[in-house]
Amino acid sequence: MRAAAQRARERRPPFWFAHRLLLVLSGQSPVHTLLAYARGPAYDRLTALAPQAPLRPRGADRTAPAVLEARGTQPRAGVIEAFARISTGAHQRAMAFRLEWCPDNRWRCTAIELDTRP
Repeated sequence: MRAAAQRARERRPPFWFAHRLLLVLSGQSPVHTLLAYARGPAYDRLTALAPQAPLRPRGADRTAPAVLEARGTQPRAGVIEAFARISTGAHQRAMAFRLEWCPDNRWRCTAIELDTRP
């Protein structure tokens, strides 16, 4: 039962996108893997952030970053305002993003923001 719940969680749009964004922003995947899933300014923001790999763990701890939690609310039909808590080594980071349901029947990321690093 626990494995089924995990798979269901991973299929939800906020978690699915948070995981894909994490892979790009930690340097594990190239930014073009999200080309079909990010629009305009969101893709431009990803291309600016990706080379810096802001979600890559720093220091001696090289534990793979992970999505701890990802949730969203629907302020109106076809829009999800989401957030994710990310584990990067010994630290936790935050990410917010907006998903919109597009005419091609898929969710696309239209905005992304990261917390500021202390």
